[in-house]
Amino acid sequence: MAHVKTIGASGQITLGKEYAGRHVLVDEIEKGVWTVKLGDFIPDNERWLHTPEAQASLKRAFAWSKKHAPRETDLDELAKKLKL
Repeated sequence: MAHVKTIGASGQITLGKEYAGRHVLVDEIEKGVWTVKLGDFIPDNERWLHTPEAQASLKRAFAWSKKHAPRETDLDELAKKLKL
C-alpha cells in the first residue's frame, strides 16, 4: 500500500513508530526512486565472522571448548614456554 510522506527540513521521513529502532536498507534505484527494506544487517567490521572459513574455525573452537574445561593459567610455566 502506498503512502504519501513529506520529507522534513532535515531531510528525514518517518515510517511509523512500529519501526522505531529497527534497521532499514535504503536503495536509490534512480534519482528520486528508493526501495526501503526492513532487516538486520552485519556491520562491515564483523562481516569476516560470516565467511565459511571463520564459521568452520568457530565450530572447531566451540567443539574444543566443550571437551576442555577452563583452568587457571600457570604464568611461570607459560613464560618458560615463551622463553621470557
